[in-house]
Amino acid sequence: MISEKAKNIKPSATLAVNAKVQELKKQGIDVIAFGIGEPDFDTPSNIKEAAKKAIDAGFTKYTPDAGIPELREAICAKFARDNNLHYAKENIVICNGAKQVLYNSMLALLNAHDEIIIASPYWVSYLEMAGLCGANAKIIPTDKKFKLRADAVEEAITDKTKAILLNSPCNPSGAIIDESELKKIAELAVAHNLYVISDEVYEKFIYDGARHCSIASFNDEIKKLTITINAVSKTYAMTGWRIGYCACEAEIAKALANIQGQTTSAPNSIAQKAAVAALTENQDSVAHMVNEFDKRRKTIVELLNEIQGINCSMPEGAFYAFPDVSGIFSERIRSANDFALFLLEKANVAVVPGEAFGSSRHVRFSYASSMQDIEKGMERIAKVVKEL
Repeated sequence: MISEKAKNIKPSATLAVNAKVQELKKQGIDVIAFGIGEPDFDTPSNIKEAAKKAIDAGFTKYTPDAGIPELREAICAKFARDNNLHYAKENIVICNGAKQVLYNSMLALLNAHDEIIIASPYWVSYLEMAGLCGANAKIIPTDKKFKLRADAVEEAITDKTKAILLNSPCNPSGAIIDESELKKIAELAVAHNLYVISDEVYEKFIYDGARHCSIASFNDEIKKLTITINAVSKTYAMTGWRIGYCACEAEIAKALANIQGQTTSAPNSIAQKAAVAALTENQDSVAHMVNEFDKRRKTIVELLNEIQGINCSMPEGAFYAFPDVSGIFSERIRSANDFALFLLEKANVAVVPGEAFGSSRHVRFSYASSMQDIEKGMERIAKVVKEL
């Protein structure tokens, strides 16, 4: 008999959509996929070359559980350069993707029945990770523009609250927490001695002059309470390389490394060498991706809003659109999940239903797809919606 935890965990909705897309494509069906959250660009050539050199040099053995010193030092330099955060390599832990950093962070901080505050809409895995730790996720609302406000955080704090999870820019909404609100949240965390897990993997994907701010950069008090999480996955189109990392207090970093040492051990040695090149060499590929995503962002939002019954606000960051589709609801389509199934069956267009992110009114589109696919997909959606 499998464990209660295993029985209760839900499969990843985004991975499930991607699996369905691959299945349909194998059947020869022309599916346009807006489900999976990964750049459609290739990993930059200099990063691939660094991996090849590592292989040729025989760098194929186990590394320290927290990652190789060279990469940890490169991450220190990145945090100082980009986030005004200053750490020693003892504060850095490298894991098998940001997803493992997030889970290990919760394992390191949360005891059974502790509460962790999570804003809705939220990334699909946050709640499941908290549940696997035996903790309780306390879901709080954002405003109409998906902005997290400090007063909502304050109202949710109880004597059981242990941590606050922040995600800015946000997956799925693309919203960025305003710096003024972030400072208030930092003050609350310090006043109540709450840990902050700050998921900043989309920090480079921001538009219209918006600015990313790391909560740990405000002062030493909040820095001591914060685990700042990032990855090379999105920024450098390296999702399959599985390198995520974090910066935190040395005591927490040691706990994270110990957890990793008893579970997966260190991340892939070759991918670590590639990540060094990603963080320390030419960054032009990042600027190119951001420019392309900006064009796609504007196009997909414009085309979505031309479809009767769909209302989509302009995302500030990441590479997702999160439109409200409740204007299409009827006896036939009663929820976002119904609408997602309808699009897949009638238009051969794959999106992720909002229920996975905490909303039955929205669906998520990843615009990490070609402009041609975006235009073709919106045309298909407009056509089948007219026929409802």
